[in-house]
Amino acid sequence: MSGHLSRTIYVGNLPIDTRESEIEDLFYKYGRIVEIELKNPPRPPGYCFVEFESSRDADNAIRGRDGYNFDGHRLRVELAHGGRGQSSSIGRSNGYGSGRGSKYGVSHRSEYRVVVRGLPSSASWQDLKDHMRKAGDVCFAQVFRDGDGTMGLVDYTNYDDMKYAIRKLDDSEFRNPFSTSYIRVRSYEGSMSRSRSQSREP
Repeated sequence: MSGHLSRTIYVGNLPIDTRESEIEDLFYKYGRIVEIELKNPPRPPGYCFVEFESSRDADNAIRGRDGYNFDGHRLRVELAHGGRGQSSSIGRSNGYGSGRGSKYGVSHRSEYRVVVRGLPSSASWQDLKDHMRKAGDVCFAQVFRDGDGTMGLVDYTNYDDMKYAIRKLDDSEFRNPFSTSYIRVRSYEGSMSRSRSQSREP
């Protein structure tokens, strides 16, 4: 567990209405983020935990953001010392905002979910999230591979953004530094029912 904690930072004195996307914007440049766990208590200040893939990235984030002025609040950033509850046992899930879920990474963060197919094999969840944010506020993104190739799951915070993503981003050009492809975006419910019934374990 000590290895896990050495990669996890505590961020305190946050504005109470801070969103996960804002936390990611603050810390993404320090390294790949595994998970963001945002806490909004009844009374301010808010706080969160950010887990990086490496302890070096966590150290760099502490050096870069401790004392940083965020929206008028002076952030307190330090290494986490436990007390994160059940979600601290989350493993490698290759996703942003992801919790423990099934083979398809199902999280209960939002019911406004789309499935993205046709992603290049080099796509990361960060690439997917950046692309899908063109349609609205993304609270969850995950990339995984099955028998049909590379796919993604994306949750939006509201119904309108989800519907706009299906309309605007279906058959859109997806780019990352390594490749380009045209993706298909569908609502989660119908498009995953067939896939869920087919176990494709190696």
